[in-house]
Amino acid sequence: MQKPDADAPPVAGPIAASYAHWAHALQWRDLPAEVVAQSQHLILDALGIALASGRYPFAQQTWLAMQDLCPSTGPVPVFGMQAHLPARDAALINGLLIHGLDYDDTHPGSVVHATASVLAAAFSVACQQDSSGEDLLLAYVAGMEVATRVGMVAGGVFHKAGFHPTAVAGIFGCVIAVARLWGLDEAQTVQAQGIALSMAGGTLEFLKEGAGTKRFHPGWAASSAIVAVALARRGMSGPSTAYEGQYGLYASHLGTALGACRMELATQGLGVAWELMRVAVKPIPACHFVHACIDAASALRPELARGELSHIVARVAQGYVPVVCEPVAQKRRPSNAYEAQFSVQYGIATALRHGKFGLQALEPEAMQDPLTQALADKVRYEVDPDADYPKYFPGEVVLHFADGRQVVHQEPINRGAPGRPIAHADIVAKFMDNAALAWPVSAASALRDGVLNLPHIRTRELAQWLAA
Repeated sequence: MQKPDADAPPVAGPIAASYAHWAHALQWRDLPAEVVAQSQHLILDALGIALASGRYPFAQQTWLAMQDLCPSTGPVPVFGMQAHLPARDAALINGLLIHGLDYDDTHPGSVVHATASVLAAAFSVACQQDSSGEDLLLAYVAGMEVATRVGMVAGGVFHKAGFHPTAVAGIFGCVIAVARLWGLDEAQTVQAQGIALSMAGGTLEFLKEGAGTKRFHPGWAASSAIVAVALARRGMSGPSTAYEGQYGLYASHLGTALGACRMELATQGLGVAWELMRVAVKPIPACHFVHACIDAASALRPELARGELSHIVARVAQGYVPVVCEPVAQKRRPSNAYEAQFSVQYGIATALRHGKFGLQALEPEAMQDPLTQALADKVRYEVDPDADYPKYFPGEVVLHFADGRQVVHQEPINRGAPGRPIAHADIVAKFMDNAALAWPVSAASALRDGVLNLPHIRTRELAQWLAA
């Protein structure tokens, strides 16, 4: 690992220009070996999730919608769906497939699912350009470093303002990745970021009904970024102060919360401290905010046999409350998979009932299980003022028994986070488990080996495996 970002000062000048200059100068020799290895494993994790997503209705719905808009084929394979689309449309559906099960990686400091958007955008253009595996990885790393830093400036404040950070920050990482692959110069890359400002969007309104709109946010960021870069490449202008301007990203999206932003984080440590190394891989197919409580409940499951349960308390960070804790009645009775993934009550109940929370927890029969519902009814929440959020996504579960006894389990650092990372071998195992839901083992193994050898192949070879 390189030095922590505190040791590297922010880059001087407008943020967009700093990103453009750094990304334009980035060379393969600049990437530490651990960054390359981490990149390959994050990409592998994303592709496995995308393959598993293809079994769900949202994948077919999006594919049919893309066919309605553009029935012709293109150069970019749709992950695992034996179909090809133009780069822009493939980016939209591939981003959705990576993010659709909410099983994809998250950067805790920014609360951004960066791989879902950046990989979708970079892969589309790399296919179109017949790029090398090295070029694809370089673009991916550059995009990840920018997307996470753009999110870090606001921390968890985007959520408080009702915006999904993956959408509003992710698009800028996508622009950087695509601009590199398309060979834009620094001035054009600045313009592309300014154009993308007018496309940055994605709200949290889906939470009220468990609507599916969140699923396409990363793909929308990816496809919009491709459009922004294409426009800049042909001479379209965009504002140069996309981030810090009077009506830039933070002022326009955060309003009165603008004062909470830490603008210095936008460029601090750029090229020295690699935020990609801090990306957390998900061990559970649910919102990262509920992982620690699920693991705590799983650890406490044996206690249920030792007495009559009175009620359950989940201690969570304040930032979780509007996302996974309220409205309480709805969270206790999720009506679809997305509501289930964003419910601390259902997550705890499922873990106490089964000792884990896997993809099967997203099936209707699991949500309708009477014993799980009875446990969910007992779950209350309270805010933990000492929670180390958003650095980590901690959680604590307290079981209260009828005889007055209490049993507590705390997870101060969620599994997969920096400080408690998931090993590369576990990421490979997760990929194989997810890929096996859609593909034979032989095909999954070939894709695995290709991704882990990505610096030595061309993108078209990866595309051939993904189109199998």
